[in-house]
Amino acid sequence: MKESSRQLLNACCKVLAVFTFLIVCASVFVEYCYEGELAHSFVFLMMVVALFFAALAGVYALARHFDKGVTDLHSRIDREREKYREMKQQMTSNIAHELKTPVSSIRGYLETLSACHDLPDERRRAFIDRAYIQSIRLSDLIRDIALITKIEETSARISREKVNLRLLVEEVFEEFRSGIDSRGCNIENMLSPDLEVSGNYTFLYAVFRNLVENSLKYGGEHITIHIECAGCADGRYYFKYYDTGKGVTREHLERIFERFYRVSEGRTRDDGGSGLGLSIVRNAIAFHGGDIIADRHHGGGLEYRFTLSE
Repeated sequence: MKESSRQLLNACCKVLAVFTFLIVCASVFVEYCYEGELAHSFVFLMMVVALFFAALAGVYALARHFDKGVTDLHSRIDREREKYREMKQQMTSNIAHELKTPVSSIRGYLETLSACHDLPDERRRAFIDRAYIQSIRLSDLIRDIALITKIEETSARISREKVNLRLLVEEVFEEFRSGIDSRGCNIENMLSPDLEVSGNYTFLYAVFRNLVENSLKYGGEHITIHIECAGCADGRYYFKYYDTGKGVTREHLERIFERFYRVSEGRTRDDGGSGLGLSIVRNAIAFHGGDIIADRHHGGGLEYRFTLSE
């Protein structure tokens, strides 16, 4: 409602309130000064009129309250829209920035190979290998962007099924088997063989895949990777995942789930990550009615505690 209409509504409420008060005063005056049936009829009529105007004033007051509620709702919607617009704009800017690095690298390597025909075979092979590594990073980034967009924008249409988490986690460890063996990591999958949740297999796989991938990339060698279900209560399973690697300082714990956040500049780029892994983890867990927090593990490394609905 426009400001002029709101001011008119306030003025009407005040006029009706004053008019009702005057009618009541007049009725009391007539009742006190005059006697007889006519006086009583007049007082009755005035009281009816007063009640009518009081009701009308109440309707106006209710309308004013409703108008304020609608105005506040519109303001909240506008703020949320602006917040969403800024978030999408920042996301687009971050994606463009992240895509620029591998694309520029691939282009530089290919231009060098195309322009320098007399490069030694060893140097030529090195450039090809580097271009291939950057292409993998570009592919991973596109995959993660597509996945996080799917979680956020089409979650209502995502199918659910019974998923055995023990088998799923075993598949994740098998995917990273060569990295686990080369780093001498110790795996502790303490999930029950019959542990099942109702959810989306792709999203659940992304949760454990990204956690394990981060442990292998940043934890160091000869670490322990541990996953367990601590129990079930109020329709939720409570999980604990940790590694005994290098970990991060406490100042970074609140922000590591942000998109493209880096504990140290260049860390994710140097290791080939997209910078979206833990953001995918948080969103995928939220899709399953849960939440997640990160903490420093008492034996060193990172610890994640999260929940999933049954």
